Amino acid sequence: MRRRVSFRTRVLTPYAMLAPGIVLFVAFMAAPIVYTVILSLQKRTVTGLGLGANSHKTVFAGFSNYVASFTDPELLGSVLRVLLYGVILIPTMLGLALLFALLLDSRRTRAGGFSRTAIFLPYAVPAVISSLLWGFLYLPDVSPFYDLADALGINAPELLSPSLVTFAIANIALWGGVGFNMIVMYTSLKAVPSEIYEAAKLDGCSEVQIAWRIKIPIIAPALVMTALFSMIATLQVFAEPTTLRPLSNSLSTSWSPLMLVYRDAFTRNDIYSAAATSVVIALGTFIISFLFLRVVQKRAFGQED
Repeated sequence: MRRRVSFRTRVLTPYAMLAPGIVLFVAFMAAPIVYTVILSLQKRTVTGLGLGANSHKTVFAGFSNYVASFTDPELLGSVLRVLLYGVILIPTMLGLALLFALLLDSRRTRAGGFSRTAIFLPYAVPAVISSLLWGFLYLPDVSPFYDLADALGINAPELLSPSLVTFAIANIALWGGVGFNMIVMYTSLKAVPSEIYEAAKLDGCSEVQIAWRIKIPIIAPALVMTALFSMIATLQVFAEPTTLRPLSNSLSTSWSPLMLVYRDAFTRNDIYSAAATSVVIALGTFIISFLFLRVVQKRAFGQED
């Protein structure tokens, strides 16, 4: 006989199963965001001579912290540097990831398992460790690359110089990010039915034509997703320049927006301005991501029409 489930059980069971996820989201995502917004609307003032324990007072600041963030030339400079960094990194990283995914998906590829592991392995190295490894390779005094260049009579430029430091940081992110994006694209390619490729070969298509006209359009959603994630990660670059900064004078404490936030919060002890800058960065990231998705959707629907 079929057991009748009560209305209360049907209603409460889904929420009980979702409760751990909801609690974690509220505790570690929603609550910090709300707290950051509250801090961004406050500031600390000094009363009297500023010598006593009660001389510092936290008051409501309104949007003055946001006005200061928008008019801060250091924030504008850090944003421009990160945009240049993204222009260098994102096309190169996604282009290499797509190329490797297409090559690994080809039936002519040998040792595919080893190749996938070798390409993906740098992604498993933490950003701080990879930055330290590449940082020492960039230093002329300890890098074997410079010794090899001297042996060949080549005058190698200093990679941590002000003119090349952006490329040096982008190289570290490129080394670690290609493997992850390649796996995402390769997984999407493996989900495509092989009958489509066989039909294209019967029609006389070459491997290049199959890749350009069939594979790439089919995995377009994966390309959009990896591009979006890469844009967000680019705007939030922090570990690489922070780790390289002690090795070079070319990197300031405000090289990237997050480095500026870290300096204001923990070096200058101005957590309220840092909170406002954090909200500005979050809103900027959301707007850029939203506009990117809108443009992609319009182009997709335009092609369908």
